[in-house]
Amino acid sequence: MNVTLNIIGAGHVGKVLGRLFAQAEGIAVQDVLTRSMASAQAAVAFIGTGTPVDRYAALRHADVTLLAVSDDQIGPACAALVAEGRQAGAIVFHCSGALASNVLLAATQAGASVASAHPIRSFADPAQVAATFDGTFCGVEGDALALAFLTPALIAIGARPVPIDPAAKTLYHAAAVFASNYLVTVLDAALRAYQAAGIAEPVARELAQPLVTEAVANVFRLGAAPALSGPIARGDSATVQRQQQAVQQWDAATGELYRALVAPTQDLARRKSQR
Repeated sequence: MNVTLNIIGAGHVGKVLGRLFAQAEGIAVQDVLTRSMASAQAAVAFIGTGTPVDRYAALRHADVTLLAVSDDQIGPACAALVAEGRQAGAIVFHCSGALASNVLLAATQAGASVASAHPIRSFADPAQVAATFDGTFCGVEGDALALAFLTPALIAIGARPVPIDPAAKTLYHAAAVFASNYLVTVLDAALRAYQAAGIAEPVARELAQPLVTEAVANVFRLGAAPALSGPIARGDSATVQRQQQAVQQWDAATGELYRALVAPTQDLARRKSQR
């Protein structure tokens, strides 16, 4: 590889990928565009190279352009990029987990090859993510030419590209929400229930931690159905009913969450019994 890379949008994801690509052989980070010159300069300082710019007209032609903007800005950013008339024959890709590469239609119509590459991890601490990126899975889809660049480029920065079906991109992203965001919501319900039972919040976290870590470890070691334990797995419907009533009386919204989880957990228990 011997390519130039422009980056549009330099939040946490853009900065991390920019730094990693800049360290890869054969990729030269060229221009970094954000909403203000100050933020562009800060991004370039984090990345370690590149020229900060604050308007599309200042972007030089690049072999590859990364759109690391928010999901609702990917289409407009792509359109603004294409309006400059320098994307024919180039590669344009975005990092959204929720949107497929077809959101880059304007670039396709301008002659570019398009793709998406979604790093599957939290970017809350950019410096920490950049230092520990090796082994990060990335869901990828798009045009063959774009993927011919992206796949080895991602491997070069330590990622593990995983091809995904663009038609199922929303479902793919929902899987990550279940695995991360909704898991936190369920754990919050557990911690609040412990506190309602008279246990201090710091102690509640200590009580829950071994249950959570062992359950999660068993899911990834054995699979979800074999890892299931508790009253539903034992067929103890009386206990489940008492718990649901108690939670409902304590907090109606959390009671509805408990109720909503009963049926899918019963389905999981049936799958366990059939193994």
